[in-house]
Amino acid sequence: MTLLPHQFWQDIAPPGTYAATSTNFVDSYPASFADGRQLLLPIRILPGDGTRAVASLIVNQASFAVEDALAGALVEQLAPFAPDVIIGVPTLGLPLAANVARRLGHHRMVALGTSRKFWYRDELSEPMSSITSPTHAKTIFLDPRVLPLLDGKRVALIDDVISSGSSMAAVLRLLDKAGNDPVVIGAAMLQGNTWHAPLAPRRDRIVSAIASPLLEKTDDGWQPLA
Repeated sequence: MTLLPHQFWQDIAPPGTYAATSTNFVDSYPASFADGRQLLLPIRILPGDGTRAVASLIVNQASFAVEDALAGALVEQLAPFAPDVIIGVPTLGLPLAANVARRLGHHRMVALGTSRKFWYRDELSEPMSSITSPTHAKTIFLDPRVLPLLDGKRVALIDDVISSGSSMAAVLRLLDKAGNDPVVIGAAMLQGNTWHAPLAPRRDRIVSAIASPLLEKTDDGWQPLA
């Protein structure tokens, strides 16, 4: 099935709609929820020699139905950890975190930021980069005014996609400066397995709604990288 660029991330398909075990994907990859429902994702070629690609998910371009499905799947996995506070990672983790917090019955969430306000402090910041913006390093900040909300609390950290693990590692260093180690980390999608090494100490605390592999180029398309 071929979708136009603006048609991706808009519909959840019933189980078995797409062949998820193909060894050759052309322009899209079907990621599966735990219950078998599928979300068709566009394949994006990574910078470099053109031989590697990923299945892309942009939560703030998704339909509300897709966002709700991702948030609902996360809530099922987060609930057993009984988090007191939900922290959202900018930018695309913020709408997902808000959705998750509401579903867990929380009256607010804590948003990290990449735009420095004049009252922010250097000791509550960390440099970060991501696979989607490798040449645009950013700084992640924690507003010092929310520190009392984290003191002694069980924190769940929410992001849209964990891929290389570098962004999440930076966020974890930032929270460590605030004296908090999240009890669980939730992502809409886990992408590939490069993140395993940088996040190794917390792998048993990382959950996701869906997952997708790193892809390598073939003569006819793309196949999951072994």
